[in-house]
Amino acid sequence: MGFGLGASLFEGAAVPGPRQLKLMPSFAGDLPDPMHSHEDVLVRVTGEDVVAVRNAVADVKAIALKAGWTVRWGIDGFRSENRVEGGRGLARNPFHFTEGFGNPASEREVADRALVREGQGEPDWAVGGSYQVVRVVRFATELWDKDSVGEQERIMGRRRDGKWLDGAPVGEEPNFAADPRGRQTPLDSHVRLAAPDRRNPPLLVRRSYSYDRGNGDTGIIFFCLQRDLAKGFEAVQKRLEGEALAKYVLTTGGGYFSCPPARRRLDRRPQLEVVRERGWHGGALRRQQGL
Repeated sequence: MGFGLGASLFEGAAVPGPRQLKLMPSFAGDLPDPMHSHEDVLVRVTGEDVVAVRNAVADVKAIALKAGWTVRWGIDGFRSENRVEGGRGLARNPFHFTEGFGNPASEREVADRALVREGQGEPDWAVGGSYQVVRVVRFATELWDKDSVGEQERIMGRRRDGKWLDGAPVGEEPNFAADPRGRQTPLDSHVRLAAPDRRNPPLLVRRSYSYDRGNGDTGIIFFCLQRDLAKGFEAVQKRLEGEALAKYVLTTGGGYFSCPPARRRLDRRPQLEVVRERGWHGGALRRQQGL
């Protein structure tokens, strides 16, 4: 179980809030539902036993309501074909592509990208914690499945199994510099825009969970951690403006949160210790007025 603190929680508080924490802005193509965005606290429950996850969620809700909190929104997720390869947690998303190859393979690299450091201008209590981004992204799966596999791979910028379009295997870096016009890997493909220089990867650690709420509402719960929002998630999101994938996805909710440091060595994986989850539930809480 993990949790994140929203920006509104620090309004008028005696304790200084994280320097970069704010309400998540809308990016190009977003259509966020205010009823499923932001809030004071985000609680995330994961586990290998779906029943155990649901029981834990029920317990959290009961405790929160008794303490005077309102459960504002929640969503269930799962990871299809979930596995670990080369130290990275991989899973297949609703567009049939395997995700997770871009994450670091070692705990030291994870900590370097995700943990807030001393000297960043953050409050002392936040050092060793992390900035957490959650985005509920709806996928236009029917439209996507009308495209050929080859076209889908050009939009993504890699094969469904993770291999690169220039022939480089999964474990090697693609030579985008040798393809300046995008003849092999299109310039507007998702992975090329997200990480144009694989030698200098995005400063974040990501993890996605699929969701299916019925009636065609399927997609992913995008979740990432970073020590710096501007250099991590926001830098990637700005590069993705104009990507070919944009017409197939729509962000409908989520928010920015701050994860306090875990009560353990700070070079360990922050809030990412579970790598074989089958059940996932995230929900946001708000304090009732006057409490």
